[in-house]
Amino acid sequence: MKLSVGALTLFVASVGAFSPANVPSASSALHSTTAEAPVEKAPVQQVTRFDRLKKNYKGFQKPVQDGDVEDLSFSYDDFATAVAETSYSFERNSIVKGQCIEYEVKGVIVDIGAKASAYLPEAEAALIQPPGSIVDDLVPLNEELDFQIISDEDENGQLMVSIRRIQYRSAWETIQQMQADDAILDAEVVSVNRGGAICLVEGLRAFLPGSHLAGKMATEDLIGQILPLKFLEVNQENNKLVVSNRKAVVETQMADLSRGDLVDGVVQALKPYGAFIEVGGMSGLLHISQISYDRIEDLEQVLQPGMPVKCMIIDHDKVNGRIALSTKTIEPSPGDMLRDPARVFDMAEESAERYHTKMEEERKQRESAARDIVLGLGDSLDGLGEDLEGEGSAGSSDPLADVSDSLDSLLS
Repeated sequence: MKLSVGALTLFVASVGAFSPANVPSASSALHSTTAEAPVEKAPVQQVTRFDRLKKNYKGFQKPVQDGDVEDLSFSYDDFATAVAETSYSFERNSIVKGQCIEYEVKGVIVDIGAKASAYLPEAEAALIQPPGSIVDDLVPLNEELDFQIISDEDENGQLMVSIRRIQYRSAWETIQQMQADDAILDAEVVSVNRGGAICLVEGLRAFLPGSHLAGKMATEDLIGQILPLKFLEVNQENNKLVVSNRKAVVETQMADLSRGDLVDGVVQALKPYGAFIEVGGMSGLLHISQISYDRIEDLEQVLQPGMPVKCMIIDHDKVNGRIALSTKTIEPSPGDMLRDPARVFDMAEESAERYHTKMEEERKQRESAARDIVLGLGDSLDGLGEDLEGEGSAGSSDPLADVSDSLDSLLS
């Protein structure tokens, strides 16, 4: 009886295990497989104690003893003061020190101590850039220079710098000082135009008017020549710089010229009233009345442009740079300039010496005549002086004596 009950219990349990409630359907099995699929997780790396120590390691640090700090000559206060006095200004238009460290195709990489290297464009490398020059020829590497910051930081923290703008400002300062000193400078002509020429002065372009060229014309032949100049106008605000060649030449040449000097010249141009002669870079006028003692009907029969001549200075205006010339004063005989100009120029020194001797004799004669006139006037005034002295002695020596006596009587 006991065995039968145990067998029945075993049978019922077996049947319950295989009942529909306990057996999953195909759809539920598929859904269970899709929803409950295991998710793979990345393996977690365990940081070892050695890795943590390595990350936090700051290098060897010497232990500070109690006496070490006292022995230091540079204290914390000194360090704070040094930091406060150190300027790290990287603002626009600031002037900083730096070194060019690497050439680029159209510029240079510059170390100015900022968080990123600065960039120097080729156009900003120098104020004076000769034709055909490259950036390698304009700035050296590994040499401390001054740079002006001309931009703000870009997205990479890079600044743009310039050397040209520093040189530009320095050039204007030099020019203003030269103008104040009224100095004469030498400059090269770089181009010509209808109005005159362009010269390079301290790296700046200066205008030379054609009317201020001394004995020259504004042609292509003038390019490359070095001319003495003086300033006519200096205006930095309007970027205007005007110079004069004639003013400089007049100041240098006229200082050594005086009336009666014999000079060599070249005929520049002929006019109805005379000829213009170039003398030492200046233009002098040889008036038609000063060419010969004889009357000249046709000036072109006597002088031609480009003809070398010798003239005597008879007058000059050093302020405006004008000189008056004469050839009739060196004629051996009147009319020789019309008949044989070459003979006049060959005997110019001898004729000039005779002319000076003659002028000196005439000057002495005029002085003697003037002295005789003064002496004659002195003799005629002697009697008048004696008469005046007699009248003075006859009267009171003090014309106010009577007035003084009257005043004394009134006051008493």
